[in-house]
Amino acid sequence: MNTDALLSFFERDLNKLITEIELYKNEETIWRVEKNIANSAGNLTLHVIGNLHTFIGKEIGKTGYVRNRELEFTQKNVSRQELIDGIKDTIKMVKNSLASITNEDLKKEYPVMKFSKIESTEYLLVHLTTHLTYHLGQINYHRRLMNQ
Repeated sequence: MNTDALLSFFERDLNKLITEIELYKNEETIWRVEKNIANSAGNLTLHVIGNLHTFIGKEIGKTGYVRNRELEFTQKNVSRQELIDGIKDTIKMVKNSLASITNEDLKKEYPVMKFSKIESTEYLLVHLTTHLTYHLGQINYHRRLMNQ
């Protein structure tokens, strides 16, 4: 894996996330939860943004980002445009943060222990791509259920 490939996955899936948010027929539906659905698409989007800004922006890009993880799941009724702008900002941050990462840097230890043991930066970035994709799938399913 190299930084170009990782960046292409992040950019592809974050752009798909924008498309998913745009496809909601009613903006309020982005925030709706029903029955056993615990998180709205809006909250999952805020979570993806916060997660990437923390583990890529703060730790790799040295952006100084301060995360409020609880707010990612409790904040409501952020406008569709604000969500899209946040995703676009995240794409820029990922590009800027990964621009200077070399293939040798990918093999180095990630600066924060996120798992049960210290892993490489490459391992963490691959994990973040799969985490993004997992939530993208949830949002896609949420949208299809809620747009009926």
